[in-house]
Amino acid sequence: MDSGIIEHEGIVESVQKDGVHVKITSRSACGACQARQACGMAETQEKIIVVPTSDAAQYLPGENVLVGVRKKAGRIAVMLAYGGALVVLLAALVVSIVVLGAGDGVGLVAALGSVAVYYLLLWLFRRRIEHTIQFTITKI
Repeated sequence: MDSGIIEHEGIVESVQKDGVHVKITSRSACGACQARQACGMAETQEKIIVVPTSDAAQYLPGENVLVGVRKKAGRIAVMLAYGGALVVLLAALVVSIVVLGAGDGVGLVAALGSVAVYYLLLWLFRRRIEHTIQFTITKI
């Protein structure tokens, strides 16, 4: 495994002419623990990732594959999803309460509304953002 790439094993769910749908299971840190069955704290979640590729015809449903993404792209995704939302929340809260002199309740509504608008904008621009996060797929 290359140190610049994050890889997950997955199973091909379906194949389209321009992409492969891969099911991966993400686990929390305790998901790999041997005692996870006893403590009940293990978190696992299945996700379907669409990997655009011109070689989609080479893959078959049920086939084991490795899906990879550059660590830099992963950091960008985390910053957009969490860092950007935090900055928008704090900025809206400070502006509404400190600058505009609104009450705490109004500041809270303004901050949460601003985060909702931020996520709406991310969703609207998702196609542009997708081009910065490139997935790779290889057979195992």
